[in-house]
Amino acid sequence: MEVLAMLRQLIGQVKQLLELQSSSPSSSSLLAVPPNISFHLQTPPLVHLPRCYFLNLDENSAEDSCYNIIMTAGKSENLKMLEPGKPPPKKKARKERNQGKVTGTSCSIENLDQQIWKEFPEDLFEAVVARLPVATFFRFRLVCRKWNSMLTSQSFSEECAQVRQPQPWFYTITHENVNTGAMYDPTLKKWHHPTIPALPTKLIVLPVASAGGLVCFLDIGHRSFYVCNPLTRSFKELPARSVKVWSRVAVGMTLCGKSAGEGYNILWVGCDGEFEVYDSRNNSWARPGTMTSNIKLPLALNFKSQTVSIGSKLYFMRSDPDGIVSYDMVSGVWKQFIIPAPLHLSDHTLAECGGRIMLVGLLSKNAATCVCIWELQKMTLLWKEVDRMPNIWCLEFYGKHVRMTCLGNKGLLMLSLRSRQMNRLVTYDFSSREWMKVPGCVLPRGKKRQWIACGTAFHPCLTAVA
Repeated sequence: MEVLAMLRQLIGQVKQLLELQSSSPSSSSLLAVPPNISFHLQTPPLVHLPRCYFLNLDENSAEDSCYNIIMTAGKSENLKMLEPGKPPPKKKARKERNQGKVTGTSCSIENLDQQIWKEFPEDLFEAVVARLPVATFFRFRLVCRKWNSMLTSQSFSEECAQVRQPQPWFYTITHENVNTGAMYDPTLKKWHHPTIPALPTKLIVLPVASAGGLVCFLDIGHRSFYVCNPLTRSFKELPARSVKVWSRVAVGMTLCGKSAGEGYNILWVGCDGEFEVYDSRNNSWARPGTMTSNIKLPLALNFKSQTVSIGSKLYFMRSDPDGIVSYDMVSGVWKQFIIPAPLHLSDHTLAECGGRIMLVGLLSKNAATCVCIWELQKMTLLWKEVDRMPNIWCLEFYGKHVRMTCLGNKGLLMLSLRSRQMNRLVTYDFSSREWMKVPGCVLPRGKKRQWIACGTAFHPCLTAVA
């Protein structure tokens, strides 16, 4: 305020001098000052301010051009007079001010010592890369041969095994293209369209199970098995089975250790009780025994329900009587659990979340239809409803004959809901209890939305080898 007052005093004295000059009769007396007037100019003391300010103290004076005063901190000549009619300097935009800084920063990054990156620890480098999103890694591996060869590195495989498994992806088959698959990434909410050249093109091959990043395929004639990593195209055709089964079979898959590198097992079982187990460590099928007499045959397996794997145990859904049949890959023991199904239930399938056995199905009564979720109570062996689809979504099913197919059951469900008038894909996260709509699956360079026929969930793993 003191500086402002002194500046006003200075400008007032300048205005008085200009008025005296303008009132003089001749131009020769413009510089003469009357003797009776003592005119003193007091220059205010300079004050250092932390910032720059543009001050316009007298905007109403048109005859003296209203001088603008610029005060700049940190300079001895910090009180300057601008010429009349000259506008004050404009304040630069933030983008222009930062442009020089960004250029300098990028230059400094380019000039980093290359020796620092040459000495970057290889194990730390692999630990960082192992935690990249899958899509990012595939762009990353295109940089050079060394980075691409990390897929076959044992140390990199060990790093990947220590990383917490991401959300499962879904490998699906569409009605229009039964010989090509479509993968859905729920994190990016994006469809991918891989090509697996090794899969037979003359046969219809369907995904039936998965474990450790590998997907097990079975041809529609139930004769040949294939194992593949859809991300890396690692492929293997399993040897022929010792038992010729022409009827439909249910298939389950488990790991022998923490990753597929330690081996995996595949089990198929038929309604007549016949079953075999494949061991990848010796690449052969075996019949470890027979079912116990307390399990009622035929099994009447629910083939619409996918197999659930928890540890070394596989769980299959059966009917007549309603319940679950389990098999332990380690002990080779079969067990049966009689569990009555909820009323008015259809298109139901088993699911798994954190070691818990879940059930998902359509609950229909009169003209209303809703998707419901149940959890198996271990003490009572009864199903307890824990969640259901939001009512506003279920209104779309009212009065329609809706059919449901479960395309994945490992912590994250993908459900295909269809009728003659609609086709919907939704996901359900057991941990967050969140329902999400899935964008339509459209082939590259195509516009038609594809109808999903079947599929399975799998945890994407870059180092899993078939």
